Amino acid sequence: MIKRENIFYLALATLLGFGLAGWGVMEYLQEVSFLRSLAGKTSITYQALTGIAYGSVAALVGWKIVELPYLKSTKNFFIQLIRPLKLSVLEIVFISLCAGIGEEIFFRGAIQPYLGVWITSVLFVAMHGYLNPFNLKISVYGVFMTVVIAGLGYLTIHMGLLSAIVAHTFVDIILLYKLSNSSPDLEKENMLS
Repeated sequence: MIKRENIFYLALATLLGFGLAGWGVMEYLQEVSFLRSLAGKTSITYQALTGIAYGSVAALVGWKIVELPYLKSTKNFFIQLIRPLKLSVLEIVFISLCAGIGEEIFFRGAIQPYLGVWITSVLFVAMHGYLNPFNLKISVYGVFMTVVIAGLGYLTIHMGLLSAIVAHTFVDIILLYKLSNSSPDLEKENMLS
């Protein structure tokens, strides 16, 4: 079980660890300006609005997928993991911002130029435990998330890093909020088993 205080340390470690590592790789190994990558090819406003739209749609579709009868146990597992933390909306936004900023700087900014969109996406989703050869149900969700994360890679290429950061942040905000405010559906799950 995750301890409530540890989730905030993990969020800060993600922001600082992944963020600084990604920034360092971009600036010193790739010799790419971090700020120029963040600003991208389109306006910051357009990137932000696109990120909000993409992240919101991806999260809502993802939620519908885990509500399928086949994936009830997966949804229940995550509800039972997140709900006891009793996260406020502000805490959900903080955690989501830390993950969105840190992970996107590292994976989209630093790793993707070397490994490409799809390998980076598979690596990212596998690191989060969603591609698990011992759990087919979570892997079904993982395949969906791989496509979503690849979309973040293409947002970065065609728009800029900010669009991927915003999209990732909104995916996390929506899904954490839904997990924090849902009850496990144990009765129906037992009937399906």
